[in-house]
Amino acid sequence: MARHGATSLLRKPDVTLPHRLAVSAAALDSDVTPNALVDGWIAARNAAHRHEVDRIEFGDLRLWGFDERTGDLRHHSGRFFSVQGLSVDTDYGHVPHWSQPIINQPEIGILGILVREIDGVPHCLMQAKSEPGNVNGVQLSPTVQATKSNYTRVHGGKPVPYLEFFRDPPPGRVIADVLQSEQGSWFYRKRNRNMVVEVTDDPRFDDAELPADFRWLTLGQLHTLLRADNLVNMDARTVLSCMPAPAWPDRPGADEFPASIARSARPDAGGLHTATEVLSWITSRQSTHYVDTRPSPLREVAHWRRTPTEISHELGLYFSIIAVDITTNGREVGSWSQPLVRPFGTGVVALLVKRVDGVLHALVNARVEPGYLDVVELAPTVQCTPENYTHLPAATHPLFLDVVLGSRPEQVRFSAQLSEEGGRFHHAYSRYEIVEVPADFPNAVSDDYRWLTVRQLDELLRHSHYVNVQARSLIACLRGLG
Repeated sequence: MARHGATSLLRKPDVTLPHRLAVSAAALDSDVTPNALVDGWIAARNAAHRHEVDRIEFGDLRLWGFDERTGDLRHHSGRFFSVQGLSVDTDYGHVPHWSQPIINQPEIGILGILVREIDGVPHCLMQAKSEPGNVNGVQLSPTVQATKSNYTRVHGGKPVPYLEFFRDPPPGRVIADVLQSEQGSWFYRKRNRNMVVEVTDDPRFDDAELPADFRWLTLGQLHTLLRADNLVNMDARTVLSCMPAPAWPDRPGADEFPASIARSARPDAGGLHTATEVLSWITSRQSTHYVDTRPSPLREVAHWRRTPTEISHELGLYFSIIAVDITTNGREVGSWSQPLVRPFGTGVVALLVKRVDGVLHALVNARVEPGYLDVVELAPTVQCTPENYTHLPAATHPLFLDVVLGSRPEQVRFSAQLSEEGGRFHHAYSRYEIVEVPADFPNAVSDDYRWLTVRQLDELLRHSHYVNVQARSLIACLRGLG
């Protein structure tokens, strides 16, 4: 204990932060970047960014090639990423063994959003960024979105703006900093550093000094923009989910849906399961499910065919690997070529929610994917591409897919087509939905499912490898309904 008159070395958490974030979330417009100008800014950046993406043959890839021994597709530098084979054995699902191509990108990238209080309201610095796989040109991205190969400039290109705030953040200014996974069906143990850093006054952040691709937006504006198809990109959504939840004011007696979200996010919110029970359940799923993954040569992957232009499954399902050539004026380098994963069909990613004694609960699935580092991560209630199941018996179809597809319009609290990461995936998007079911929907549905509160999910998001990227996107969307 510090002596009388001495300065204490003990530091305390910023208890004002959730309330300040609530102010930002309640600000649905801003004098800094008014809503009336946002569409024009996005259109102007789309017009300014020349972004030509052409399908090419694998043999025309620059600085990429197939390894003569393994058949793996690699960059000549040995950096960025590679496409290799993966052999999988598991007790999860209806297929106990398969092999597939998968992206191996062991580098840890940085996904970071700068936050600055302007006129008493926290704003997020967002970037209009184009990616080769985007379906619609530029999308709203974090302040920094860069792989290690990019920000260490292996490609010899321009430096990444604002990177220094995340590689060497100011003391006491880190709001969130956690390693999170990406798509476990397409990436092998891929992780990115999700960061939120608060900054103070700096001439570089004045409107007159901002590069044309950057603008300050409130959380309320971002929550509204999340409802637009293919506008807020996956990397922005995952960082937003890792930000502490806003402390919405309590409204005693209120019975509407937003009030149930506010109650669900409160520190003193009760739930169907205690925090200890939730952690015990996750541990039990990690211990119970068996998954054995073994990297293998790409040339040995069974039931996949390689042509000059793609690597695809013999059934024409799941996804394929293609090659593209890119020319742009909006990135660190002006042109390059690379492989991309091209999914088959439109995904359905949905979260069932219900109110229990006025407290919203979300039904999450302890899901096994071959690329996860720790066996299972919590996924939305439904996460699938329905077309991949049309040739299979109904008993093998994902649980609750029929509930989502058969929901009535008044049950759908959120619905938007949202893109996956455009730097590795070509025109990958899913219909993301939050569907409310009646209060009498069963509490116990399967050992692999549990109803969790918003607060419980927020606590899990402070740690790595608990909540998958699709669920993180829906948590960001759910907060926007509060």
